[in-house]
Amino acid sequence: MSHNIIPDLSQLKVLFLVGSQALYGEETLRQVDEQSEAILAQLRASSDIPVTIEPHQLLTDTDGIHQAVLAANADPSVIGVITWMHTFSPAKMWIRGLEALQKPLLHWHTQAGVALPYADLDFDFMNLNQSAHGDREFGYILTRLGIARKSVIGHVSDPRVTREIGWWTRAAAGWNEVNGLKVARFGDNMRYVAVTEGDKTEAEAVFGVAVNTWAVNELADAIERASDAEVARTMAEYDEQFEVVPELRADGARRGALRDAARIEVGLRAVLEAGDFHAFTDTFEDLGSLPQLPGIAVQRLNLDGYGFGAEGDWKTAILVRVAKVMGAGLPGGASLMEDYTYDLTPGDETILGAHMLEVCPSLTSRRARLEIHPLDIGGKSDPVRAVFTADPGPAVVVALSDMRDRFRLTANVVDIVEPEHSLPKLPVGRAFWKPRPNFVTSAKSWLASGAAHHTVMSSQVPVEVFADFARMAGTELAVIDEHTSPQAFQDALNWNSGYYRLHRGV
Repeated sequence: MSHNIIPDLSQLKVLFLVGSQALYGEETLRQVDEQSEAILAQLRASSDIPVTIEPHQLLTDTDGIHQAVLAANADPSVIGVITWMHTFSPAKMWIRGLEALQKPLLHWHTQAGVALPYADLDFDFMNLNQSAHGDREFGYILTRLGIARKSVIGHVSDPRVTREIGWWTRAAAGWNEVNGLKVARFGDNMRYVAVTEGDKTEAEAVFGVAVNTWAVNELADAIERASDAEVARTMAEYDEQFEVVPELRADGARRGALRDAARIEVGLRAVLEAGDFHAFTDTFEDLGSLPQLPGIAVQRLNLDGYGFGAEGDWKTAILVRVAKVMGAGLPGGASLMEDYTYDLTPGDETILGAHMLEVCPSLTSRRARLEIHPLDIGGKSDPVRAVFTADPGPAVVVALSDMRDRFRLTANVVDIVEPEHSLPKLPVGRAFWKPRPNFVTSAKSWLASGAAHHTVMSSQVPVEVFADFARMAGTELAVIDEHTSPQAFQDALNWNSGYYRLHRGV
């Protein structure tokens, strides 16, 4: 039975807005239309683009531009617009429309052809193919008005171009998701922990996400109401989906614990579905009458696309949900992650990331093992959890921190690796990774950024997608990658501090 809540990105739309002007006459505008349709057809044929690119009639005057933008704003299925100035579209015509735009913008600086027809090049060709300066005019007005955007440069036949546009559409899908996202907090955040705190009012103002608390007793009541048939169905799904240890199987001595875990999942799922929540948190310090800390229940909901943050960490719950939407349809996964412990062998340092129970099995293509072990935190019965090791490959870990006067995203590009030894006594989902550019620079920069110890790990999308998302949100992003040096990183943080305070105003 499928409970998947990851959206089908092909149902989301991006409008393709092409600019020109009436000055050139009907014949030139007819050719502009033809060439625009040809470019659009190639763009729509690219497997890099997960959303639907919709055409719009050629825009040649202020009123038409303004109406196109208002229509885009009003359509909930439109998550952004792509603009291209095919000829020369005087930028003052775009001011009213750009000032009204409420959706993300990608400025595509391109042209209809690749190579110039040197032998036949005449001024008619020049008049028709003048986006070289048409787009520069448009770039000026975007900067003059302070319009946040992504600029992609190059022809549609270049795979780099379609890849960059595809990443941007995924970020736009994430931005569309977070606007209106509802996060349910079951209990408060863990006592005395700093990074799980934050300004929920500001989060709604900046990201559009509503974060509210629901009593654990309400969740406990829903768990109590779970029908035996629903619980049995969920247990059957466990048996099919995971490698179940003998003591949890149908004839096993601890089958009752699996039944308790399934009942928690049924109740938790019911509350989330009834409230239209796509992300949630819990905390082991407030479990009410729950028989065990939710483990496999959280992991399964993660697999279905829900965002989750442990210990009341609603900021990470948001990031996990956004990452799952942005990575829809791609191999790999996204999960809550926590830097837990290190192998500090000089020159071969490795980070072991995990959490008590809740790491999402989407990080592995292998069949996870369903196990039960004691948990000396929370004072409840032994919880059931899926145990696995994340697949090796490139990934990014991202933290969202409240810096008092703004939010900051910190992203570290990493390489997930296979552990060098077996881990027979580590009963959790986990990932091993080597951070770029190296462990010392990564850790020094992470600490300087004040980044949280809870993160989202995504092995589906690269850091460029989070950069696009941050630009759409107007949120600070600090990137740690193969090019990072500690001093330059610290300098960038200092500059950002001044910029965002000035940008925000009094």
